[in-house]
Formats: sequence, C-alpha cells, structure tokens
Amino acid sequence: MALAILLGWYAATTVFLFSLKDETRPADAAIVLGAAVVRDRPSAVFRERINHAIQLYQTGMVNRLIFTGGVGNRDELAEAEVGRNYAIARGVDPADILLEVTSTSTYENLGNAQMVAQQNELETFLIVSTPNHMRRALAIADDLHMEAYSSPTRSIRWINNVTRTYSYLREVVAYSVYLLNLS
Repeated sequence: MALAILLGWYAATTVFLFSLKDETRPADAAIVLGAAVVRDRPSAVFRERINHAIQLYQTGMVNRLIFTGGVGNRDELAEAEVGRNYAIARGVDPADILLEVTSTSTYENLGNAQMVAQQNELETFLIVSTPNHMRRALAIADDLHMEAYSSPTRSIRWINNVTRTYSYLREVVAYSVYLLNLS
C-alpha cells in the first residue's frame, strides 16, 4: 500500500511539475498528438494542439507537421486527417504535413510518427499536446530514443475545474501505469 501511495505521489508531482516546462526550440518537425474529433472537426482540446503547431510552423520553429491519430469510435476521418484539413484551411502548405493514421494510444502516436519521420529524414521533434500530457509523452519519446522536446499548448480553456481536475488525475494514473509497465 505504501508503494502505491509513493508511486501516486511521485506521478502526481512529476506530471504537475513537467506541465510547467516548455522546451520549445527549433526542430525538424512538430508531432501533434491526436485527440478527439467531432464528425470532421477537431475537439476543443485537439484544436488548440493544432493551433499551437501551426504557430510553431508559421514562426519557423519547425518545417514540418506530423499529425497523429487513427479513426475513433463513430468517426469517419482519422484524427490525423482532421488535423491536416484544419491546418491546410489555415494556410499550412500541404507538402509540409505528414500523417500517421492508425494509432489509438500515445505510445502508438509516437512510435508510428517516428517511422513516418524516419522515412522523411526528420530527426528532431517538438511534441505538441496539453501540459498535463507532456510528462508521459516525453517519457515515451525518450524510451523510443527520439530527440524530442516538450512544446505544450497553453491556450487550453477547460469547461470547468472538474474537467481540469479529471484531466490531471487521468494523466497521473496513465503515467503511473506507464511507469509500472517499464519495470
């Protein structure tokens, strides 16, 4: 029981402290981690991830965008395709967009994006997601031996404090499970 409490405390602290980090720097590409879509539109959370990646692209921090995410329940388009369509509608050159359309988890997002990147000779990455998600995402990238840096979106507007707290606790649990799977 004491080990479970210690792990939970460690994960909660680590997720929170890492959410404050922003390692944005020039890189070959931004990997945008997928999130929910509603029909053919990005959810509010996904939209802010995409907007952040577009800003990185427009300011020259990255030359390419890699959208990740497969087809979710009851969706017609993959999350990555929705991300691409949204970015193109906002002026991103389609030639600068790469897709990974089969993943259903953060591990798959990054592993599959890594294969896409290797095929396109891309070596350095900014991982784009929500702040709470960054600790686990960067741990996975590190385990995949990717040169990746945290570039969290700061424009998330949570519906309410319950939603914000749920997101944080969900990520604490997910990171704890990830740590346990490594042992």
